[in-house]
Amino acid sequence: MAEKTRWLAEEVQPCELPLRAYLGRSLPSQADVDDFVQETYLRLLKAKEKGPIRNIKGLLFAIARNAVRDFLRQKNSANIVPMTENAPVSVLFDDVGVAELICRREELALLTKAINSLPQRCREVMLLRKIEGLSQKEIAELLGIAEHTVESLAAKGVRRCADYLSAHDDRQTARGDSKP
Repeated sequence: MAEKTRWLAEEVQPCELPLRAYLGRSLPSQADVDDFVQETYLRLLKAKEKGPIRNIKGLLFAIARNAVRDFLRQKNSANIVPMTENAPVSVLFDDVGVAELICRREELALLTKAINSLPQRCREVMLLRKIEGLSQKEIAELLGIAEHTVESLAAKGVRRCADYLSAHDDRQTARGDSKP
Protein backbone atom coordinates (compact mmCIF):
# COMPACT_ATOMS: atom_id res chain seq x y z
CA MET A 1 0.00 0.00 0.00
CA ALA A 2 2.84 2.38 0.82
CA GLU A 3 4.32 1.71 -2.64
CA LYS A 4 1.04 2.71 -4.36
CA THR A 5 0.81 5.86 -2.25
CA ARG A 6 4.40 6.80 -3.09
CA TRP A 7 3.84 6.08 -6.78
CA LEU A 8 0.69 8.20 -6.86
CA ALA A 9 2.35 11.08 -5.01
CA GLU A 10 5.55 11.10 -7.05
CA GLU A 11 4.46 9.99 -10.49
CA VAL A 12 0.76 10.74 -10.91
CA GLN A 13 -0.13 13.80 -8.83
CA PRO A 14 2.29 16.11 -10.71
CA CYS A 15 -0.01 15.56 -13.72
CA GLU A 16 -3.17 16.51 -11.82
CA LEU A 17 -3.30 20.22 -12.73
CA PRO A 18 -3.00 19.64 -16.49
CA LEU A 19 -5.47 16.76 -16.16
CA ARG A 20 -7.99 19.01 -14.38
CA ALA A 21 -7.50 21.69 -17.04
CA TYR A 22 -8.12 19.16 -19.81
CA LEU A 23 -11.21 17.76 -18.11
CA GLY A 24 -12.52 21.28 -17.44
CA ARG A 25 -12.34 22.01 -21.18
CA SER A 26 -13.78 18.64 -22.19
CA LEU A 27 -16.72 18.25 -19.83
CA PRO A 28 -20.00 20.15 -20.06
CA SER A 29 -19.94 20.94 -16.32
CA GLN A 30 -17.08 21.90 -14.01
CA ALA A 31 -18.88 19.96 -11.26
CA ASP A 32 -17.93 16.71 -13.05
CA VAL A 33 -14.16 17.32 -12.98
CA ASP A 34 -13.52 15.85 -9.50
CA ASP A 35 -15.45 12.70 -10.37
CA PHE A 36 -13.51 12.23 -13.60
CA VAL A 37 -10.15 12.80 -11.90
CA GLN A 38 -11.03 10.03 -9.45
CA GLU A 39 -12.32 7.77 -12.23
CA THR A 40 -9.12 8.35 -14.20
CA TYR A 41 -6.94 7.56 -11.17
CA LEU A 42 -8.94 4.40 -10.50
CA ARG A 43 -8.51 3.19 -14.09
CA LEU A 44 -4.79 4.06 -13.94
CA LEU A 45 -4.34 2.03 -10.75
CA LYS A 46 -6.06 -0.94 -12.38
CA ALA A 47 -3.68 -0.63 -15.33
CA LYS A 48 -0.69 -0.46 -12.93
CA GLU A 49 -1.81 -3.73 -11.32
CA LYS A 50 -1.50 -5.43 -14.72
CA GLY A 51 2.10 -4.34 -15.19
CA PRO A 52 4.54 -1.43 -15.34
CA ILE A 53 3.51 1.76 -17.11
CA ARG A 54 6.12 3.37 -19.37
CA ASN A 55 4.38 6.70 -20.04
CA ILE A 56 2.21 7.63 -17.06
CA LYS A 57 1.14 11.04 -18.36
CA GLY A 58 0.24 9.67 -21.80
CA LEU A 59 -1.79 6.83 -20.33
CA LEU A 60 -3.44 9.15 -17.79
CA PHE A 61 -4.67 11.48 -20.53
CA ALA A 62 -5.73 8.59 -22.78
CA ILE A 63 -7.77 7.16 -19.90
CA ALA A 64 -9.32 10.59 -19.21
CA ARG A 65 -10.13 11.09 -22.90
CA ASN A 66 -11.80 7.68 -23.07
CA ALA A 67 -13.78 8.30 -19.86
CA VAL A 68 -15.04 11.64 -21.21
CA ARG A 69 -15.86 10.06 -24.58
CA ASP A 70 -17.84 7.29 -22.86
CA PHE A 71 -19.70 9.87 -20.76
CA LEU A 72 -20.55 12.09 -23.74
CA ARG A 73 -21.58 9.13 -25.87
CA GLN A 74 -23.92 7.94 -23.11
CA LYS A 75 -25.20 11.46 -22.49
CA ASN A 76 -25.79 12.14 -26.19
CA SER A 77 -27.60 8.88 -26.77
CA ALA A 78 -29.77 9.65 -23.74
CA ASN A 79 -30.56 13.14 -25.07
CA ILE A 80 -31.98 11.91 -28.35
CA VAL A 81 -35.45 10.90 -27.31
CA PRO A 82 -38.25 10.74 -29.85
CA MET A 83 -40.61 13.63 -29.32
CA THR A 84 -43.54 11.24 -28.99
CA GLU A 85 -42.21 10.22 -25.58
CA ASN A 86 -42.29 13.75 -24.17
CA ALA A 87 -45.05 15.29 -22.11
CA PRO A 88 -48.19 16.39 -23.97
CA VAL A 89 -48.01 19.70 -25.80
CA SER A 90 -49.48 22.63 -24.00
CA VAL A 91 -52.09 24.40 -26.12
CA LEU A 92 -51.87 27.60 -24.13
CA PHE A 93 -49.42 29.30 -26.51
CA ASP A 94 -51.03 32.28 -28.23
CA ASP A 95 -48.45 32.73 -30.97
CA VAL A 96 -48.10 29.10 -32.07
CA GLY A 97 -51.00 26.88 -33.05
CA VAL A 98 -51.41 23.23 -32.23
CA ALA A 99 -50.79 22.26 -35.85
CA GLU A 100 -47.49 24.15 -35.83
CA LEU A 101 -46.40 22.44 -32.61
CA ILE A 102 -47.23 19.03 -34.05
CA CYS A 103 -45.29 19.85 -37.23
CA ARG A 104 -42.28 20.90 -35.15
CA ARG A 105 -42.45 17.65 -33.20
CA GLU A 106 -42.59 15.61 -36.38
CA GLU A 107 -39.66 17.54 -37.86
CA LEU A 108 -37.60 17.02 -34.71
CA ALA A 109 -38.42 13.30 -34.67
CA LEU A 110 -37.40 13.07 -38.34
CA LEU A 111 -34.14 14.94 -37.65
CA THR A 112 -33.46 12.53 -34.77
CA LYS A 113 -33.90 9.61 -37.18
CA ALA A 114 -31.57 11.29 -39.67
CA ILE A 115 -28.86 11.78 -37.04
CA ASN A 116 -29.29 8.22 -35.74
CA SER A 117 -28.81 6.90 -39.30
CA LEU A 118 -25.28 8.36 -39.46
CA PRO A 119 -22.19 6.19 -38.93
CA GLN A 120 -21.10 6.23 -35.27
CA ARG A 121 -18.06 8.53 -35.53
CA CYS A 122 -19.91 10.92 -37.84
CA ARG A 123 -22.86 10.98 -35.42
CA GLU A 124 -20.53 11.69 -32.47
CA VAL A 125 -18.96 14.63 -34.28
CA MET A 126 -22.35 16.00 -35.37
CA LEU A 127 -23.76 15.84 -31.85
CA LEU A 128 -20.69 17.38 -30.26
CA ARG A 129 -20.50 20.14 -32.90
CA LYS A 130 -24.15 20.99 -33.54
CA ILE A 131 -25.85 20.02 -30.26
CA GLU A 132 -23.13 20.50 -27.64
CA GLY A 133 -21.58 23.46 -29.49
CA LEU A 134 -17.96 22.31 -29.13
CA SER A 135 -15.33 23.71 -31.48
CA GLN A 136 -13.57 21.54 -34.04
CA LYS A 137 -10.39 21.76 -31.96
CA GLU A 138 -12.20 20.63 -28.78
CA ILE A 139 -13.82 17.73 -30.62
CA ALA A 140 -10.48 16.70 -32.14
CA GLU A 141 -8.85 16.66 -28.68
CA LEU A 142 -11.78 14.85 -27.11
CA LEU A 143 -12.00 12.12 -29.75
CA GLY A 144 -8.26 11.92 -30.42
CA ILE A 145 -8.58 12.71 -34.14
CA ALA A 146 -7.25 15.46 -36.41
CA GLU A 147 -9.16 18.73 -36.78
CA HIS A 148 -9.52 18.25 -40.55
CA THR A 149 -11.13 14.87 -39.83
CA VAL A 150 -13.64 16.60 -37.54
CA GLU A 151 -14.39 19.13 -40.29
CA SER A 152 -14.82 16.38 -42.88
CA LEU A 153 -17.08 14.28 -40.63
CA ALA A 154 -19.23 17.30 -39.72
CA ALA A 155 -19.67 18.22 -43.39
CA LYS A 156 -20.48 14.60 -44.25
CA GLY A 157 -23.02 14.46 -41.40
CA VAL A 158 -24.78 17.63 -42.52
CA ARG A 159 -24.87 16.38 -46.12
CA ARG A 160 -26.22 12.96 -45.13
CA CYS A 161 -28.86 14.47 -42.84
CA ALA A 162 -29.95 16.83 -45.63
CA ASP A 163 -30.14 13.87 -48.04
CA TYR A 164 -32.15 11.87 -45.50
CA LEU A 165 -34.60 14.72 -44.95
CA SER A 166 -34.88 15.38 -48.68
CA ALA A 167 -35.56 11.71 -49.40
CA HIS A 168 -38.24 11.67 -46.69
CA ASP A 169 -39.82 14.83 -48.13
CA ASP A 170 -39.76 13.29 -51.63
CA ARG A 171 -41.54 10.16 -50.35
CA GLN A 172 -44.22 12.28 -48.67
CA THR A 173 -44.73 14.33 -51.84
CA ALA A 174 -45.05 11.15 -53.91
CA ARG A 175 -47.73 9.84 -51.52
CA GLY A 176 -49.55 13.17 -51.51
CA ASP A 177 -48.80 13.80 -47.81
CA SER A 178 -47.01 17.11 -48.31
CA LYS A 179 -47.91 20.06 -46.18
CA PRO A 180 -49.45 23.15 -47.75
